Amino acid sequence: MKHYFWTAVMVAIACVFTACGSKESGNKQLVLYYSQTGATKAVAETIQKMLDADVEAIELENPYTGSYAETVQRAGQERQSGNMPKLKPLKSDLSKYETIYLGFPIWYGTYALPIASLVKEYDFEGKKIVTFCTFGSGGLEPAMADLKNALPKAEIAEHGFGIRNARIAATEKELNRFLIERGYMGGSVEALPGYSEMRPVTEEEIQIFNAACGDYQFPLGTPVLVGKRGTSDGVDYIYEVESQGATSTIYVTVGNEEGAKPEFTRVVR
Repeated sequence: MKHYFWTAVMVAIACVFTACGSKESGNKQLVLYYSQTGATKAVAETIQKMLDADVEAIELENPYTGSYAETVQRAGQERQSGNMPKLKPLKSDLSKYETIYLGFPIWYGTYALPIASLVKEYDFEGKKIVTFCTFGSGGLEPAMADLKNALPKAEIAEHGFGIRNARIAATEKELNRFLIERGYMGGSVEALPGYSEMRPVTEEEIQIFNAACGDYQFPLGTPVLVGKRGTSDGVDYIYEVESQGATSTIYVTVGNEEGAKPEFTRVVR
């Protein structure tokens, strides 16, 4: 009788350890990010909660301190000299993870300099990299292109997630759509219609553009063409904009709440 009792106990203990081991080995997603102002950190923590993934912040040996202008000045000098900031060693064992959600703010039109240091130190061979970023106006697309060049042995997911610092409050809702649509999380979301064909802007649509972009710190150009779509949340616009001989695309959304202010969501240059 004692023999059967202790056998049962040992089996139970073995099951507990096996379960624990399975949970650890099954957690193959890491949210790895650098955040300067806290905006990217907020996105990273939302992803971590939604996916129940591991998370780690990238830290510098000599962190950026001081005012925004001082940070820009230091980063500009580092970028020009090629002397990238030195990172503290990562605590995470990257070999444990198949998918890494890599997050960063956009600096100088691409990923922040600490990420430049990261991709020099780690090749991420065989890893699937899903990018996410925060920005003042845009930069996701060139950052992803630069990441593909910097990490030729990694699989950079075709689509990444980006959000303006001014719209951080919309992170959870927009991330939910992104993660479900791209198959990173279960669930369902409303299918969005395509935009209408581009056509010359009307005076009303120019006013919507100006209301969305007029208070941005830099001129964004003159809207020339526009397409739009209706959703359950409101109306989305896609503007073709001309500025100093160059053309860019600017996305604007207007909520269906009474008195909702138009917001521009990103610029693609």
